[in-house]
Amino acid sequence: MTDMLRDATIVGSGAALGVAARLLATMMMNDLSSLWVLLTINVVGCLFLGAWGSSLFLGKGILGGYTSFSAFALVLVQAPAATAAAYLAATVVGCVGAWLIGHALAAPRTPGAPA
Repeated sequence: MTDMLRDATIVGSGAALGVAARLLATMMMNDLSSLWVLLTINVVGCLFLGAWGSSLFLGKGILGGYTSFSAFALVLVQAPAATAAAYLAATVVGCVGAWLIGHALAAPRTPGAPA
């Protein structure tokens, strides 16, 4: 139980920072309701997740708080069908692609190996 409480505290502390970062990023983009702002935030979060991994504080905490799957799901059910379909495709391709890029950029390089 002690380990679970410790882990929850680590993740929760990171999540608080991630939520604050998401709000700041949203405010800097000057549009609190745009689904494209949400897409940008989720893609950037996936890029960092690919680079940093899923540690408790950074991955599950900060990036879990920074990205927003619940808002993504809400957009899909509230948007017109064509917009929802485009948003779904952009999110899947963008987030998976960003994770792959982040992971590749963070991978250790072997000297003399092709880049």
